[in-house]
Amino acid sequence: MRTRVRGRRRRRSPLRRRSDVVEAWTVLVVAVLGFVGAPALGAAAAWWAHGEARTVSLQQRADRHSVRAEVIGERSRSLPSVQGAGQRAYRTTVRWTEPGEGTRTATARVPSGARQGDVVDVWFDTRGRNVTPPVDGSAVWQHTLTTGVCAAGGAVLVVLLAHGGVRRVAMRRRLAEWERAWARTEPQWTHRGA
Repeated sequence: MRTRVRGRRRRRSPLRRRSDVVEAWTVLVVAVLGFVGAPALGAAAAWWAHGEARTVSLQQRADRHSVRAEVIGERSRSLPSVQGAGQRAYRTTVRWTEPGEGTRTATARVPSGARQGDVVDVWFDTRGRNVTPPVDGSAVWQHTLTTGVCAAGGAVLVVLLAHGGVRRVAMRRRLAEWERAWARTEPQWTHRGA
């Protein structure tokens, strides 16, 4: 006949040491922090990053404007930056007409597939400098998700490292307790001290 023992961990046992209790509570804390705290921290970090990225995007959209320009220069050196959709860019001379100001030319970055005579979108800031296009919605969400995942992963890593440290300290104390207990028990078994 078998009987079920419920609440076995809560019962008093002469073999249970204080380090065992501390380690058991630590496992509970790690589980709560890992399954509740880390996702909450990741969500909070993602929310903050989304707000910051949207602010930057709105500032860039207010500061930058696009013109349709014709590529009139030859292809020069390739730029290290990558434009939208994974296209590389290069600098060349472009020409466009602004209402009331006439025809203008400037050196600007254009997609790598653009040839002489093609019409492309070129971005300028309020000072007339050629700039990259403003951050779009997909880049904002990519930044948001990356920040949230990294924050949650970092929180889990910190919790697991702390748990490993607590386990290491608990193991050292447990071994010290066993040494003291063996120092008391060993003379009775081996009759060395008698």
